[in-house]
Amino acid sequence: MKRYASLAAGLLLLVVGSAARAEDAKPFITNKDVDLTMILPPPPANDSAETKAELGEVLTMQVTRTPEMEARAIADAEENVWRFADVMGPNFNKDKLPKFSAFFDRVVETEGAVVDPAKDVWKRLRPHQLSDLVKPVVKLSSSGSWPSGHATVGTMMGIILSDMVPERRAEIMARAAEFAHNRIVGGIHYPSDVEMGKISGSVIAAVLLNRDDFKAEYDVARAELRSDLGM
Repeated sequence: MKRYASLAAGLLLLVVGSAARAEDAKPFITNKDVDLTMILPPPPANDSAETKAELGEVLTMQVTRTPEMEARAIADAEENVWRFADVMGPNFNKDKLPKFSAFFDRVVETEGAVVDPAKDVWKRLRPHQLSDLVKPVVKLSSSGSWPSGHATVGTMMGIILSDMVPERRAEIMARAAEFAHNRIVGGIHYPSDVEMGKISGSVIAAVLLNRDDFKAEYDVARAELRSDLGM
């Protein structure tokens, strides 16, 4: 029993330590560096014809999505680069890539630092907040819907990861597009939220890739990844 207790304690420390490292991650930039309210148009009004049409698209997806699509959308609700494992291969895992992992923790934090203030300005209601007919299969959120943070970070991760491994660019970017689209499948975003997220992610990634502080950590993460993948 003592052996199992020690093992459990060790696992707990590992989990807590991993969580602490992720929480310590600092964004590379914030909304002071990229102000999305100056780049994106405002969202359609809640009572506009466009929003009503998009609500119809969300409801159509709701009755046509398969259990497999729902499971994929639920899994993709997690915002981290390891969701690309299915196109990166068996060696692509957190335990083998500590520097790469810490680098992408900062990429994820950057999305929130840039996108969340814009969401707070626009405060677009999500589909389930406008219609009781919408039944999301992913965790509910009351934060602004415009732009989609998941679509933003998925696009950012896809662009940066494919820059590191251009040999798999097509597969990586297709996976990034699916990651973004799964917010519609999950019933938590409108299609236009996702499109604005893709634009946001592209803009943020372009800014990051031209910053010296980002490139210094990028080079280390890239080298670790390519070595682990045998490239």
